[in-house]
Amino acid sequence: MEADGALDPVALERELRAAVAADERRERENDAKLRAVRQRVPSYEEFRNIVLASHLKPLEKKDKMGKRRNVLWNPCAAHAKAPQASDVEIPQELDQLPRTSAEFYRDWRRCLKSRKEKYQLLLELGGKALGGIFQADLGFGLLGEFLTVLAENVCHEDRDAILQILQSLSGTKRFGLNMDLLSEPEKESSRDLFRKLRSMSRDYWTTGQPSSPAGCEAEREAHAMDSSLQKEAEEERIVVELMKCYQVN
Repeated sequence: MEADGALDPVALERELRAAVAADERRERENDAKLRAVRQRVPSYEEFRNIVLASHLKPLEKKDKMGKRRNVLWNPCAAHAKAPQASDVEIPQELDQLPRTSAEFYRDWRRCLKSRKEKYQLLLELGGKALGGIFQADLGFGLLGEFLTVLAENVCHEDRDAILQILQSLSGTKRFGLNMDLLSEPEKESSRDLFRKLRSMSRDYWTTGQPSSPAGCEAEREAHAMDSSLQKEAEEERIVVELMKCYQVN
């Protein structure tokens, strides 16, 4: 809505397209889940892969290897021109950060190939933006991928940002269901992530605090120590609460 109270047709169209895309994705994933159940796939990994690939279309007989195709078999690349093989290069950053779940899902699958790039995207968006993007629904399989990416790349400088991301994701709808659907490797990544976060906290508060300069008054030193202890206790409380949400013992 614009400042004068009138509706913004461009914003409405964007929201409508995002909602339609999200509904189509949920329908595709639900159909893929039912298909996997009917096929009686032997493992969770195969079930998960079927759902993650639900947006792909099978090649037809007329699609010949080595010849140029005009038929687009991957709808997620519908808005991008397919690059020549010699020109393929994974982008270091996106021209524009995704604002909807459909845009995020598209960019996450299509533009970002390395886990380091995916980690940087999560940090650039931050917890608040991610919580808004996935307020309605966190796509199947994404939570496990997020935890794996964060666990592999977490560093002390990003600790606060990662805690905010974890807090926001835990507030999304069907979070409990997404937790139940994590694979064993993803659960281990979650445990590893929280081990690293707690270790970083202990290392910072035991060795990372700068010493007080000579000549500081005793009251100032005592106040600084109290503030540090309070902050340490608050951060530890947040981590413990998140561990409960993410079912980490």
